[in-house]
Amino acid sequence: MTAKHLEFGREGEAAAEAHLIAKGFAVVTRNYRARGGEVDLVCRDGDTVVFVEVKARGEGMRGRPEEAVTPAKRRRIVRAAAQFLSERDWWDRPCRFDVVAVESRSGHLTASHVADAFSLEDAGPAGGLFQPW
Repeated sequence: MTAKHLEFGREGEAAAEAHLIAKGFAVVTRNYRARGGEVDLVCRDGDTVVFVEVKARGEGMRGRPEEAVTPAKRRRIVRAAAQFLSERDWWDRPCRFDVVAVESRSGHLTASHVADAFSLEDAGPAGGLFQPW
């Protein structure tokens, strides 16, 4: 039996993925894990590699979902993104970091996409690890 919060998280990621696909994104991989970090979705938006953090909030939960992407979380996403780009030798491709906020209202999930939600500078010291040159 799966814990309800894990099931809700999976539903949120599925809603985020469907939202991005409807906007014309292509999903490259889901739940990419690397040493020191992970990325919920890696997509392509045209030629741009997009690292997507999905944050889901149920009814009655405090705060907006995108507010939960803290500087520490950003650093972990950047670390995973760097590993992903290195594994594929994609360092020459444009990249960005997006957030999809998923909220439950009256039992219905609503996704909102924040493109270019944070920069390497917003991620703090890990930002210096992003480019290999």
